[in-house]
Amino acid sequence: MQWTLVIPLKPLALAKSRLADTAADGLRPGLALAFAADTVAAALASSAVRDVAVVTDDALAARTLAAPGVRIVPDEPRAGLNAALAHGAAAVRALRPDSPLAALNADLPALRPPELARVLDAAAEFPRAFLPDAAAIGTTLLTAAPGRALRPAFGADSRARHRASGAEELRLDAVDSVRQDVDTGEDLRAALVLGVGPRTAAAAARLLIPGQ
Repeated sequence: MQWTLVIPLKPLALAKSRLADTAADGLRPGLALAFAADTVAAALASSAVRDVAVVTDDALAARTLAAPGVRIVPDEPRAGLNAALAHGAAAVRALRPDSPLAALNADLPALRPPELARVLDAAAEFPRAFLPDAAAIGTTLLTAAPGRALRPAFGADSRARHRASGAEELRLDAVDSVRQDVDTGEDLRAALVLGVGPRTAAAAARLLIPGQ
């Protein structure tokens, strides 16, 4: 099974506010874009991924992320993360009604294609499934099999909310790169230990990260 990934990205000027302790205001948009660029590139390199739909209204992000295999979907609802994901899923299903879908965070700069393929292969056994983040509180990936609605419930305590929605929690070892999203300086340090993509490595090199 090959998946279409729906990756949401808010306007860069508003992204990654929780990195204030690590990156100055002027650097955070570039860091968020670097995360997204490395996430999309790694996703496209995965054997389980057919293509990617990036949901964003940010013009710079749209230009930067546009590539073969990437469809830019304007965030027409402009009503937050879950609305953006539902809109992106509808746009994909309008073209390919039977496509398996996966919502993937845009801030997985250490993402490794084989680990993503392993997660998606495991998810293919269930109508809907999700992978908890490294903190075991949130969610980095949510899937919907062909003919199933995505029903995203990202945000605070999304692990519990996705479980309550009936999605199967994937319990896999050795997929740390798919679980390590980056919201804080501590998250970024953890991602750097795993090994990040080239865009994030270049952006992080401009930061002074305590403890690095």
